[in-house]
This record gives sequence, C-alpha cells and structure tokens, in this order.
Amino acid sequence: MSCVIWKIREHPELLDRAAEWFHEKWGVPLEAYRESMAECCTGGGAAPQWYAAVDGDEIVGGMGVIENDFHPRKDLSPNVCAVYVEEARRCQGIAGELLGLVCADMAELGVDTLYLLTDHDSFYERYGWRFLCMVQGDGEAEPSRMYIHTQGGEAGQAGTAVV
Repeated sequence: MSCVIWKIREHPELLDRAAEWFHEKWGVPLEAYRESMAECCTGGGAAPQWYAAVDGDEIVGGMGVIENDFHPRKDLSPNVCAVYVEEARRCQGIAGELLGLVCADMAELGVDTLYLLTDHDSFYERYGWRFLCMVQGDGEAEPSRMYIHTQGGEAGQAGTAVV
C-alpha cells in the first residue's frame, strides 16, 4: 500500500476535500458530510469519526463511523459507513488497512464493538468481521447484511487481514 491513512480529526485541513470525495462516491448531501466531519473534529465523542487513505494529494479510499447507517436497528451502534476504495486502487490492501485502523482507533476511543451494513458477503470476514443478521436499510427494497466486529472478542482477530 503506497498511501497514508489520515484521521480527519487530526487533519481538519482535509475536511472539505474529504466531504466532497465521499459525496461524489455515495450521493449523500455534501453538507451532511461536512457537518459530520466537523463534529468529529471537535472531539465530542467516539462517533462520528472519518478516515481517508491519501496517496500524494489524492484521496484513494475512506470510511467513517457514525451512530446509525440509515437503518431501524438503533441498538446496533456505532456503524462503520461509506466504505469505498477507488476502483483502480482495489485489491491493494487499502480497505483492510482502513478497517484495521478504524477498529483499533475506535477501541482507543472506548468502543470495542462496531457494526457494518453491506450487500457484500465474504469480504469483511477476512478482517475479523462476522455476519450478525439481515437489516432493512432505510429506502432499500431488499434487506442488507449486518456485520459485527468485536475488538479482541468473538469476532476473531480484530483488525488482522488474513492473506
């Protein structure tokens, strides 16, 4: 991996670029990303948090942690969200590095259990996540897979990629 992963709270100068990048990838309103990232920079709590994989001046991947990723299961919180790696940079270990750093960082912030809503299967298991249940996402026609990651718990080797 030839990029560096930045915690947005430690690099607030990246906030506007990161908000625009996530907005382009997911279509969530730009202002929603800006507000969430600004909140993460104030240090008010464990969530929200945002992370960007940066190669030179280019953001090539990123993800966030928010209380709820647009689903009705408010008890399954906080959620890793907006996981994305640029197509040309996939299969280079960037997503695994992001997941590992996020899980470790959240554990340092006192959060040992994270959840993730996705349509993917067999990807997140490589990084210590396990399938928990199906959850209907807000506005989604079909339910999605909810995964759980417990730092040092039953989910396996937290933050460790199996190659």
